[in-house]
Amino acid sequence: MRYEKVKKQFIYNTEAVAETATNYFFNLALAQTEFKMAEDNLAATDTLYRIGMHRYEIAAITQAELLTLKLDRVNTENKVQTAWMSLKRAMFSLASFLNMDRNTEIELELPGHPLEILIPVDQALAFARENNPSFLGMRQDVLEAQQTVDRTRKESMLNAQISASIGFNQVAESFGDAYRNPLQQDLVSVSMSIPLVDWGVRKGKYNIARNNLNVIEIQARQEEISVEEEVIMTVNDFNIQQNLIRSAEEALDLAILAYQETMQRFIIGKSDLSTLTLALSRQQEAQWGYISALQSYWLSYYKIRKLTLFDFGSGISLSDKFDFSGSSYR
Repeated sequence: MRYEKVKKQFIYNTEAVAETATNYFFNLALAQTEFKMAEDNLAATDTLYRIGMHRYEIAAITQAELLTLKLDRVNTENKVQTAWMSLKRAMFSLASFLNMDRNTEIELELPGHPLEILIPVDQALAFARENNPSFLGMRQDVLEAQQTVDRTRKESMLNAQISASIGFNQVAESFGDAYRNPLQQDLVSVSMSIPLVDWGVRKGKYNIARNNLNVIEIQARQEEISVEEEVIMTVNDFNIQQNLIRSAEEALDLAILAYQETMQRFIIGKSDLSTLTLALSRQQEAQWGYISALQSYWLSYYKIRKLTLFDFGSGISLSDKFDFSGSSYR
């Protein structure tokens, strides 16, 4: 059991590294997207401001609307700088985690729509109970506590010992003669100890061990419930995230089309500034929501692998992979 616990703890830690790497990846992806949106917004606001100046000259918009366009351009310039600093921090964090040079320029490519995998909660719980090192640790603690109870119970009863020895003996004036014609000497001894009066010491040790066993069993059950709840919540989140990704993709496509249409209408004077700003905000929100949905999906996926030590994509236990191929099981 100790070996299985150590082995599965190693696999658990490896999956935790994958989960952390996924988090760093999508943090950089969000920062990269935010910077790209800030650059696009800067180009758009600059174009709108130049259009606004021309329309102001022909009295098509008011001075307040022109100033609003200029303010949007200035604010967007500041957002570009802020987004650039966030991008560099996220890039540095991922490079450091991957043990790469801190000045490495990383440009990520977002994963496409993931394969749909429906994970039954009961199956995930079964694999977690079988593979999760927390469950193995709890079983080991309970067994060791039971061992202590059994030992203290036996020590409080009759304690008998038997020992035997065999050897040779000889006495001589010289070192060499001491090894000639040695005399065989056998010894058998039997000892027995009977606890007559110990003022309840052994009984107290037994009661303490039994109480410790009860405490450990209660703690193990609480830990088991906690891990089971984490598995159930993570699996439910994962199954829901697949639908959310589809909705986020559709929302992003619609938001991009709506912004492009509103931009064209604004250029020809058939849409006002407030409508254009709202369309731009919705597009940015949809893009952010899509990447966040991807991040939640993959974080949930690797967390399930960590909790169950099972690859639901291939249907193979990570522990079996480890046994077949060693530490290169991935």
